[in-house]
Amino acid sequence: MTAVERDMEIAVQAEALYLLNLLLLPGLGFIGLLWLVRRHVGSAGDLARCHLKQTLIASLWAGVLLTAVAVMIGLLGGLHVPATWVVLILYFTCCHAVLVLFGILGLARALAGQGFVYPLIGSKKW
Repeated sequence: MTAVERDMEIAVQAEALYLLNLLLLPGLGFIGLLWLVRRHVGSAGDLARCHLKQTLIASLWAGVLLTAVAVMIGLLGGLHVPATWVVLILYFTCCHAVLVLFGILGLARALAGQGFVYPLIGSKKW
């Protein structure tokens, strides 16, 4: 396996773990991503490092956006008020969908062997 193929494989794994964290196994996908970052961050090429860093940052932002903001909406609006639940469900659904869409775009770029910076939440320097 060449270095470019290895980098592409690591990049795809990072993006897949990001999506796994959001869609199927929250927490376990993040632990897998942390393990992948720890294992490859020092030895990976530019492409893999880009995707490793972007997915890690995006996962941290996803956790904050989906938990802390949702809790804040619930506490500020009052859980007994129906309008709070409408806002909370709309926020969670829209925010989650956007984060998944970013992950799909990142996975497509990783499969194409290209770098990807997550819009709004990604780090511009990699």
